[in-house]
Amino acid sequence: MDHRPSEDLLESNHMFPGSYQIKAIGLADDDFASRIVEAVVGELVTPSELDHSVRVTPNGRHVSLTLEMNVQSADQVRAIYARLREVKGLTLLF
Repeated sequence: MDHRPSEDLLESNHMFPGSYQIKAIGLADDDFASRIVEAVVGELVTPSELDHSVRVTPNGRHVSLTLEMNVQSADQVRAIYARLREVKGLTLLF
């Protein structure tokens, strides 16, 4: 099942090119945060198009990333979601 937002939904709610935000939560082991950033950067024109912040839960078991990126199209956003879904340890993506 394809859990990515549809192209029509993205285009009706966002201006392209423009800024887009994704939040990713996962297990705080095996360098999860770096693997998430790497997956996103792989779909961007340059790494400078991504700004991100990381928060760790009080018990240190999970990590949350807020990803702010400049994207060119709904297709690019869908490609980013597809890459993120492949990252081991991902718990929640929105």
